[in-house]
Amino acid sequence: MGQKGHYSLMVHGGAGALDNVKDQKTAVRYLESIRHILEHGREVLELGGSALQAAETCASLLEDDPVFNAGCGSVLNEYGKVEMDAAIMDGRDLSAGAVAAVQNIANPIQLARYVMTESEHVMLISEGAMRFADHCGIAREPDNYFYTPDRVEQLKQARLKHKIMLDHDDTEEDSEDQKYGTIGAIARDEAGNLAAATSTGGIVNKRMGRVGDSPIIGAGVYADNETCAVSATGYGEDFMRTLIGKTISDYMLMMNLDGRQATAAGIEYLKRKVKGRGGVIVIDREGNCSSGLTTKKMIHGWIEKSGEAIARF
Repeated sequence: MGQKGHYSLMVHGGAGALDNVKDQKTAVRYLESIRHILEHGREVLELGGSALQAAETCASLLEDDPVFNAGCGSVLNEYGKVEMDAAIMDGRDLSAGAVAAVQNIANPIQLARYVMTESEHVMLISEGAMRFADHCGIAREPDNYFYTPDRVEQLKQARLKHKIMLDHDDTEEDSEDQKYGTIGAIARDEAGNLAAATSTGGIVNKRMGRVGDSPIIGAGVYADNETCAVSATGYGEDFMRTLIGKTISDYMLMMNLDGRQATAAGIEYLKRKVKGRGGVIVIDREGNCSSGLTTKKMIHGWIEKSGEAIARF
C-alpha cells in the first residue's frame, strides 16, 4: 500500500487530432469543463468520499456535458442511434461492473456501478443491461436527449464518405468534424485506495452492436491498489488487443517500474505492437499522476497529491 494522507484525481475527455481546439473559445470551453469537474471530484474526496465515489462522480459529470463523446454527447451508429459502453473498477478488491451497447441511459457509468454492486456479474449488454437498469429503477431518457447538432452532422458526413469516422483520426483540411472520444476518471483517496471509470459513445457510423475497449476490464479501464488506476481513450480495437490498462499495471507489478515509467512503456508497447491511436491517464499507488498518448493531443487534467487542478491538451 502506498503513502496515505493525500488524494489524487485525473480525468480525460478524449484523444486525437483535436483540430477544432485551434479556436481559442473552444479550447477554453473544454479546459474550463475539465477544471470544474476536477474541483467537484476534489470536494468528494475532501469530504471523505472514496476513490470509487470520486471516479464515478467525475465520469457522470463528463457524461452530462454534451461536448464529450459519452452520455448525452454520444456519437451515432450506422442507424442513427446511440449505443454506449461504460465500466468502473475498484482497486481494493478488483471488483468491477460494465455495460455495453446500452441506449437511452443518461449515465451508463452509474449503471455499470449497479452491475458491480447489485449483481453477480461483471458485464451486462444490450437488452439484458436495459432490463437490469429497469430493475434498478434507472430512468430512460428519450432519443432527443442524446441528439446534438454536432453528432447528427458527424453521422451525415460519415455516410457521405461511406466509412466510419473515428473520434481520434486526423481531420481533413475542409472538415469541421469534432474528434473527441471516450471519457474517463481515475482517483486515489486519502486511504490509498484506487478506482477507475471509463465511458463512451463509441465511433461515428459504427456497426450496431460494436463494442470498444471502454467496458473491457484490463483494456479501457483497470484499477488495482497494488499498482495503479488506468483509463484509456483511443481506437478501441487497438486497446483491446494490447490490454493496455493491465499491461501498464503488469509493468509496475512484474518489472518494479513506477507509474511514469510504466505509462511510457505501455504507450511504447501500444505503438510497437499495433500502431495504436489514443492515450491513457494513470495514477500509481503513491498518488503520482502520469499520462501518455500516440495522437497529437489529449484533453485531460489532474490534481496530484492534493495539489492544484491542472487542465491541458
